[in-house]
Amino acid sequence: MAAEKKVAFITGGNRGIGLETARQLGKQGVKVVIGSRDLEKGNAAAEKLRAEGADVEAIRFDITNATDYQEAYNYFDKNFGKLDILVNNAGVSKEPFGTPNNASSVSKAILRETFDTNFFGTIELTQVLLPLIRKAPEGRIVNLSSILGSLTLHADPKSPIYGFKVLAYDASKAALNAFTVHLAAELRDTKIKVNSAHPGWVKTEMGTDAAPMEIPDGAKTSVELALLPATGPTGGYFHMGEVLPW
Repeated sequence: MAAEKKVAFITGGNRGIGLETARQLGKQGVKVVIGSRDLEKGNAAAEKLRAEGADVEAIRFDITNATDYQEAYNYFDKNFGKLDILVNNAGVSKEPFGTPNNASSVSKAILRETFDTNFFGTIELTQVLLPLIRKAPEGRIVNLSSILGSLTLHADPKSPIYGFKVLAYDASKAALNAFTVHLAAELRDTKIKVNSAHPGWVKTEMGTDAAPMEIPDGAKTSVELALLPATGPTGGYFHMGEVLPW
């Protein structure tokens, strides 16, 4: 029975927006697998969602560990023979909230650590799993970006994000948006849709309690893009159904 369901993989799915995305997809009848660096925490999260009626499992997965990509492929290939939905949710921000514009001072270490997770790891995982996504009837890839990846808004002194510039995080999300555009164009003649999601400024460990949005709302964009109909968009950048400028 499980093999007949849509199967989703959510990286960094044991807490925050990833966990809520798993919850909401589970309520839609999707078989959800959450990837967690700490399998014990992943299993605890999965057990909690199963108690709520969702069909959820957890696997140990670290986006910064390249050997985990093939292990994830093997898991989905063996158990389902396909992957319908990939939500590239795992991400980091190494620059503390409130850090002033640091373009002239950000360290190479922070740049590399941020890009390894938010960009390089995400691309490599997607490439490894893409053969399984191609086997799904209508594959969906959701890249968790941020409005802070918008070069258009960062260049506009009148935009609401103009004063919020941290180079490593912002640049990694802008680069991830470029990957969305390129992969969607490559797959334009298939039934696979690739989109970037801005969840909003959400009350999570990364977003802090200063954020205006609650976690359930923060997951809505990812869920919407994961469940797009055949007529839905691809190669776009969205927040709560609204198109964002690149």
